Amino acid sequence: MMSPLEIAGFVLGLAMVVCNIQQWHWGWPLAIASSVLYFFVFKDSLLYGEAGLQLVFVAISLWGWWQWLRRTDEDQPAVAVQRLSVRGWILVLVCSAALWPALALLLQRFTDSDVAWWDALPTGLSLVGQVLLGRKYLENWLVWVVVNAISVALFAHKGLWLTCVLYAVFTAMSLWGWRSWRQNLALKAG
Repeated sequence: MMSPLEIAGFVLGLAMVVCNIQQWHWGWPLAIASSVLYFFVFKDSLLYGEAGLQLVFVAISLWGWWQWLRRTDEDQPAVAVQRLSVRGWILVLVCSAALWPALALLLQRFTDSDVAWWDALPTGLSLVGQVLLGRKYLENWLVWVVVNAISVALFAHKGLWLTCVLYAVFTAMSLWGWRSWRQNLALKAG
């Protein structure tokens, strides 16, 4: 059954991603509000990794909002859409590979989660994706495609049907974001 918190988080989450795709800084306060609501939704569903992630998202969203609002001396945005280097990709892969088992083991040891490993995978990848988004790396959208696709299955398992729909829509929106930001990079390069 859908709770009012899940419905409100759903609406705010959609608005947040639209703002992120358009590179509007208002996506960050929407992310904070949605994360607070989803903390309770996930906690009540015993998805402790996802619940804890929402609290981390609040902190990272404050940082991301600051990143996107900062200006250079020429009053230009301090952070512009950019691509990961090979070194950046290696760092993303190493961090992702380290976060997944570390979070899964924490969930196994300290919670009654029945899906610790499947909860930990999108949780760890989401941390990586959120940092990439905050620094406006184009590749953040690829990370979100993977996170969202895995999350659809996880939330279906938990019976969070509205959240399943949300993450399926997020998957499509992540592809839209990838395309939009890639076009933005091409316009700046050419």
